[in-house]
Parts: sequence; structure tokens; C-alpha cells
Amino acid sequence: MPSLSNISGFPRIGPERELKAATERFWRGEASQDELEQVGRDIRRANWTFMKESGIDLIPSNDFSYYDQVLDTIALAGAVPARYEHPGGQVGLNTYFAMARGLQDEGVDVTAMEMTKWFDTNYHYLVPELGPHTEFALSSEKIFAEHAEARALGIETVPVLVGPVSLLLLGKSADGVAEDFDRLSLLDRLLPVYEEVLARLGASNVEWVQLDEPVLVQDRSPADLEAFGTAYERLGAAPKRPKIVVKTYFDHVGEAYPVLRGLPVEGLGLDFHRGEHNHQLIHDLGGLEGKTLFAGVVDGRNVWINDLTASLDLLEHLGAHADDLVVSTSCSLQHSPIDLDAETDLDPEIGSWMAFARQKVGEIAFLATGLNEGREAIAGELEANAGALEGRRTSSRTQNPAVRERLAALTDADSRRASKFPERRKAQQAKLGLPLLPTTTIGSYPQTAEIRQARTHLRQGRLGLEEYAGKMRSEVERVIRFQEDLGYDVLVHGEPERNDMVQYFAEQMDGYVFTQNAWVQSYGSRYVRPPVIYGDVLRPQAMTAEWAIYAQSLTEKPVKGMLTGPVTMLMWSFVRDDQPRSETCKQLALAIRDEVADLEAAGIAIIQVDEPAIREGLPLRRDRWEEYLDWAVFCFRVATSGVDDTTQIQTHLCYSDFGDIMAAIHAMDADVLLVEASRSRMELLSDFRREGYLQEVGPGVYDIHSPRVPSAEEMAEQLRLAIEVLEPHQIWVNPDCGLKTRGWPEVESSLRNMVEAARLVRSELA
Repeated sequence: MPSLSNISGFPRIGPERELKAATERFWRGEASQDELEQVGRDIRRANWTFMKESGIDLIPSNDFSYYDQVLDTIALAGAVPARYEHPGGQVGLNTYFAMARGLQDEGVDVTAMEMTKWFDTNYHYLVPELGPHTEFALSSEKIFAEHAEARALGIETVPVLVGPVSLLLLGKSADGVAEDFDRLSLLDRLLPVYEEVLARLGASNVEWVQLDEPVLVQDRSPADLEAFGTAYERLGAAPKRPKIVVKTYFDHVGEAYPVLRGLPVEGLGLDFHRGEHNHQLIHDLGGLEGKTLFAGVVDGRNVWINDLTASLDLLEHLGAHADDLVVSTSCSLQHSPIDLDAETDLDPEIGSWMAFARQKVGEIAFLATGLNEGREAIAGELEANAGALEGRRTSSRTQNPAVRERLAALTDADSRRASKFPERRKAQQAKLGLPLLPTTTIGSYPQTAEIRQARTHLRQGRLGLEEYAGKMRSEVERVIRFQEDLGYDVLVHGEPERNDMVQYFAEQMDGYVFTQNAWVQSYGSRYVRPPVIYGDVLRPQAMTAEWAIYAQSLTEKPVKGMLTGPVTMLMWSFVRDDQPRSETCKQLALAIRDEVADLEAAGIAIIQVDEPAIREGLPLRRDRWEEYLDWAVFCFRVATSGVDDTTQIQTHLCYSDFGDIMAAIHAMDADVLLVEASRSRMELLSDFRREGYLQEVGPGVYDIHSPRVPSAEEMAEQLRLAIEVLEPHQIWVNPDCGLKTRGWPEVESSLRNMVEAARLVRSELA
């Protein structure tokens, strides 16, 4: 039987970010639901048609989402938290977006669901809220409607759905429910929804359905694996169902492999790029006789071309260990930019080393053809591919001898501050003279239409560099005066000159290349355009000192210098794969260290080096945690340890669970830790209670990813919760994250309330 080709999922944002524009128009009341849904239909039709015309056999559907695929599954199962007052039945779009963003309108005031990172990616998912009273019922037609939509176009698809075990294990205990609530105890209630989905798809003569169970690439307990086996024994026994492929991605399946081999399902999807050990598991523990192996050999998460010859070798070997073989991507291509051909200004040599989602679809098609018709059928593609790979291996542009010499001289002494924190704290307090519960923000302020237009005009040559800088200086002064008016204690300059917290710095470093249209979804309508690290990283000159000096000249209050840390620079870029990531991170650490030194020399007393991605980079398997945390923490400390005791180092972490890496957070040795806390209603405080924490902490009291404006009393109550765990002198008052994506009216109202909350609690403490 010939090998088929498959894509696990395709980007849903549209080649020109059509979904973002349509969604935000809908939120502003400028577009109807019908108009939004038409944009969705147009994107889906274009995606399906492209994959069909490219020769893909098994094309996904239901991989499209207006916000998040986990939220889609919450809606499908009717697991709507009680505060949204869902009456049952179909979950409408207004309820759907209220769960994602919160809602504050005409007497309605509900918070959004918690959001956190999707495994070790920079994508965020909405966290299911589960408890003993959670009930499930089929409450969305989306999966059926989209399959029918594709069929009407003459395209048969594979409906994709987050599997039941992953849905539960990716959740959290709902408000008022003990943290150790066994979410898998809900499996018997949830499975009837999946059985009904399978029955309806089977009745529509769907051939395959894809159930994603990525939690199986994490360390799983025997109880987890037993529940997984029980769930799929039941789903596998469903009558007249489609064939089921259970897909995993981002790592190897480890102890779950024997369970997966024995499931009564027809297909198993494994990642052979990030999960190279899956090949060894098949060799050591036996093949997949009686099953179809969906072999994920094309990387869905980076931008580098596939080694087609090596992949063919692997596929031919794997074909001997399964009844049938399907050539597939390692994961959904939603983590890849859409089309390399749209990058008309990209350096041709570097571009020849790269492939985006549409090009990766082509790679899948080539590999399937090579398997089925022999390598001579794709001889031209193999020759071109081999030439590009060799060109990258031998290019002098990827290595800088000066960078490598400096890296070789790096020692542990470069990662240590001169004094311990208690001594530093005394020196910093004497210099800064801050009050109890000092107020600050994380960094950015709203990037208005005027700011974005000025940046566009600069790029187009319609605005001179000096005129652009003048506009940005005016915006900096506006932000400084605004903060002074609020009564802030530690100010920021607002970052109007920065397009992105990674790209802005990357554009001033050697070793990076940039795109114009390579957007990927971070969450909802928030898309990012990661820069690409192709060679050794070097900071040729100061990047931020001029802006910091100007901002500080406008006020007597301290203004923070704002930098992005080396780990986040690494994680939020597309990273070269021709050397260990730790080596690239150390190069970035040295570049940031030089910038920290320049800011200190310029008289900046507080320097914030943000590392929101440090938890995100944690390997999915615990046996690799120590190695990663050692080099990640080392890199942060190299970047920040070259300053005097009187210079305060702050850092910002967000949207991750930190309880299991508290020792590493201690080891970062930042003077002040600013951390997301409001969406989870200060849940992270339990980590500080359990582990203890010596340094100062700003647990965010204002959720900036929701448009609702929290009251002063609501934020004051969050501070009171913090004081139950931390000493008042340890606590800072700040939002969860930067304010770049918010509008000025809501920001002004929220920050005034935040400053008032600090005053309220200070008066109570006095």
C-alpha cells in the first residue's frame, strides 16, 4: 500500500493576518459575527485548497480556531465555568470570547480564564477549570460544520480534536476546589461527549479522526497511563466510528509507548524531530504491527529546511515496523510562519536554508513521492536540498571568531554578584529611598495608531530618522508625565520606539535575520514575528542607553532601563539548529551583559532584564531539567552580574507555572521578581509559602490581557493576599505584563486604581 501524506494542522491566521483584523473589528463592534465567520471560511478554504493542490492526502479540519484550540474543546464539551452563566446548549461566540478575554459591560463583570504556555512553545492556551461538579455535554457544532464545509468544496479532511486525557490533565482546579483534585476522575463524564463526536463523524463517513494527546510526552504516572488506556479502550470500542489516530508531539512518549502500542485504535502519530528517542522505543520495545504510523519527520516549529535524504532513510526504516506509514509533520504547522515566498527582501543565501508552512507542505509531498515512486522521482529536489544544506554547513557567515573566543573565556565568576542580596538591598534602599509597596509597571505602554503609523512611515522612507525620533521622544515624555501624575514610584519610558521586545534588540545585533510577514500566533489576536538566529550573536554598540538617559532627564524619580534577557531572546526567536542552544544563549548573555554595563554607566539605577520564557524553555521530560536550568540560570546571571551592589536588577516572568522551578528562580538572584499572578488569583503565592523567598516580589494585580478594568478594592484584596505570605517590605505593586496591546482609556483607569490600591494597603499597614 502506498504511503500517504498528512499535515497535523495548518496556520489559521491568514497570509496577511486577516483573522486578527476581523476578530479585533468584531470585538470593537465594527463587524458582525457573520462578517467574522466569513473571514474564517475564506481562510479555511484557502488552506484546504492549497494542501489539496500540493498533493496532501490527509488534510486536517477543525485545526482552525478563532482564539485557541483548547478553548474550542472546552466549548465542545460544554465545560463553561459557572461565572459565565452559560444556560446550556450551544456555546455562542460571545460566551466563547468572554472566557478568553473576560467581559465588563452593562453590569456584567467577569474575569477571563487563566492562560498559560502550550508545553514548551510561545503559544498560550486557555486552561480548563475543573471540579467535582463539572458536567459535560456536546455543546458545539464546529467540528462537524467545518468537516462538512470542506466536503462541500470536494475536499475530504481529518477532523482534529484535543483528546480527552490531555483536556483534563491540561486543566486546573476551579475556584474553591482543592488543588489536588483528581481531574481524571471526570473522565467517565467526559467520554460520552467524545463517543457522540465519533458516532456523528462515523455517520458522515469520515475515514480518520485525529485525537491529540500531547500530555503523553511528559512524565506520566501509572495512574495517568491507566486512565489513558481505559479511555481509549472505550473510544476504540465505539461502533461505526472513524479510524482514530492518536497523535503526540514535542518529545518522545517514553513510558507511554507500550500503552500506545496496545490501544484498539488504527493510528499512532509520533514526533521524530524533537522526539528522536521514539525511534529507539520502536526498535527496543517492538513496532506497531496492526497500526498505521503517522511519522512526524518535518519540523513544525522551526524555519529550517528538512534534510530530505535523512528523512527518507528514517522513513524507509520505520516502514518496516508498522503496517502502513503516513508521512507527516512533527506537530501542527500553526507554530510556523506561513509562506517563505512572501519574504521578498530576505537575504537569498539565508533564505535558501529556510522553509515555512507552505514549503513544509511541499517537503511532506516530496517525501511521500520519494517513498512511493523511488528517489529518482524527486532527484532534482534531493539535489537542490543537499546543495542548500551543504551551503549552510560551509558558510562563513554562521561563525564569528571574536564571539567564540570571548565565549571560551567565560567562567563561573562572571555569573556572580559582588555581594549577597541582603547587603545589596540595603545599598539599593539607601540610594533609591522607595516607600513601602512601591508601584511600577512592567515596561511597555500602549502602542497607539500614531506610533505604529510613524514606524510604518519610517520603514517606507516617508519619515526621516530624526523626525521619527522626535515623535518617539514626545511619546516618552507623555508617558513619564502620566506616571508622575499617577504618583508612581519607579517609572518606565514606555518603549514607544520598540516594535517587539525581542525583535527590537535582535535588529541591533549581528547573527540575526528578519522577516516582513513571518507572523505566528502567540494567543488570540496577538501575533508575533520572531527574528531568526542564523549565526553567532554580537552586540556591536549600545542599544538602549540613549533612550534611558533621555527618559531619566525628564524626572527626579528613578526610570528603569528595560532589556530582554538572553533566555527569552533565544526562546522567542527561530534558533539555529547547527549548534547547542546553550551556546547560542551564552552568546546572547554576553551581548545583554554589555548593554547592562552601558546603562549602569549612564546612571540608570534600576535595570529590568525580562525572562518571561525561562519556564517555557524547560524540557518536557524531567530527566533533562537540571541540564537546561543550569545553563539558563547561568546565562541570566552572566547578563546581570556585572553591576555594583547599588544597581537594582529586576526581572519579569509571566504565564507559566513556577512552583516546580522555584529553586532555579532563587538561583537567578534578581533583586526584584515581577511575576504574573492576577488571572490565577494569586495562586503562585502558594509556591512562595512552600519554598520561601528572600528577595522582593511584584505579584501582578492587574490582568493586562483582558480589557476589563479592575477596581482599586479588587487589586487591594490581591495585595492583602500577598501580605499573608510575604513581608510587606518585599512586595511591589505592578500589572501582570507590559501594556503594549491595551488602549489608553482602560490603561489610565486601571493604573489609577492600582496606585489607589497601593495607597489603601499602605494606610492599613500604617
